[in-house]
Amino acid sequence: MSNFMYAFMLSTLAGLSTLIGFIPVLLHLKNEKTIILTSLAFASGVMICVSLTDLIPESFQLLTSIFKGFPALLFLLIFICIGVIASMLIDKFLPKNDNKTITNKKLYRLGLVSMLAIIMHNIPEGIATFLSSTTNSRLGLSLALAISFHNIPEGISIAIPIYFSTKSKRKAFFYTLLSGLSEPLGALIAYLFLANHINNFMMSIIFAIIAGIMMHISIYELLNESLQYKNKLLTFLFVVIGFLFMMVSHFLFS
Repeated sequence: MSNFMYAFMLSTLAGLSTLIGFIPVLLHLKNEKTIILTSLAFASGVMICVSLTDLIPESFQLLTSIFKGFPALLFLLIFICIGVIASMLIDKFLPKNDNKTITNKKLYRLGLVSMLAIIMHNIPEGIATFLSSTTNSRLGLSLALAISFHNIPEGISIAIPIYFSTKSKRKAFFYTLLSGLSEPLGALIAYLFLANHINNFMMSIIFAIIAGIMMHISIYELLNESLQYKNKLLTFLFVVIGFLFMMVSHFLFS
């Protein structure tokens, strides 16, 4: 098997693991409010952890390889803020859906925003998996496993809001699949355009902006919506569970 095929296959499998997050939709779970509350809180904890323990440190490490001391920190903060502003603009200008089959438009919108954020997150992950796999097959496999593990709750953050707002398993599956396919898209972009041009500064910018987007969505969108179901203890518990889930995945695959 060529290096390209191996790297592309790993990126594809890592991306499609997002579909595992669709499985709860198939289980005919009955307590809708509790499922939504816990799923959103769990996804919030996951995204906060990914941002704080993965994206931001990775961005800062890449920046410190170029700039020393305060300039690296300043660039990091600037691009995180750009990510937060970008997320606010996405939320502000995302078209409203007047489809009468959607029973909870706010929840549906949340599913779409989560999908967009995860697509933007998955594309550079696909790039990283592809580039690492073509140079070191074992490193690429390890990275793909880690990405697969944390793509599962990201799939939940899309599938659950879309399903409970539309009652459509087909739509929940489609949107979750769409986010997963962005991972091999990143690999294809890396192969066609970036393999010889990507550098540490470009990757640091991408990681910092995505961290800002995910932090905004996890706190302002997911956590805020979970709190609307008026069970703060359960919300806090599942935020912690989501955070710990990701910490364990980092430990297992680091």
